[in-house]
Amino acid sequence: MERNNLYPIFLKTSQLEVLIVGGGYVAEEKLHFLTKSSPDAKVTMVAPMFREATLDIAKQFNVTIVEDEYNANYLYGKHMVVATTDVPEVNLRIYKDCRKLHILVNVADNPPLCDFYMGGIVTKGHVKVAISTNGKSPTTAKRLRQFFEEVLPEDISKMVQNLNEFRKTIKGDFEEKVDKMNKITQKLVEKA
Repeated sequence: MERNNLYPIFLKTSQLEVLIVGGGYVAEEKLHFLTKSSPDAKVTMVAPMFREATLDIAKQFNVTIVEDEYNANYLYGKHMVVATTDVPEVNLRIYKDCRKLHILVNVADNPPLCDFYMGGIVTKGHVKVAISTNGKSPTTAKRLRQFFEEVLPEDISKMVQNLNEFRKTIKGDFEEKVDKMNKITQKLVEKA
């Protein structure tokens, strides 16, 4: 049976350099979802032209805009790249350049040329849930995101904060603390 073998991680994008190559609708969509989840992300965008709406988002989130054709020099110092151009040869060149430099790359709508996918994300304060369909169905990820936005309570962040404060008061070694926290949070998964 086929399964999703992706390893989910939560990146501190304020400490990484992200490059988006492209200035069209797909670039705008990727920028929107990146900044929605990580408003403090350090992003540079390179393209010969940009949509007005893309420039509006970029200005709001202090994104560096470079009006130019892609070349490999723009990869210098980058940790992660998203290629969104409508020219397959340019996207392939970006992918190959990133692989040579060991930079994580996502070529939009081309799963074989992706080291990572940008899945659905639900954020409620301190709680963040990421959803992946292994690149098979972004629409399913979107619907699951909408579902979790509805079922996760608005005050879940307050609960997490309270548990964090309580965790600081627990005495004992690591194992004892984990055991106490497991007992306290067990009620979260018990069926009524």
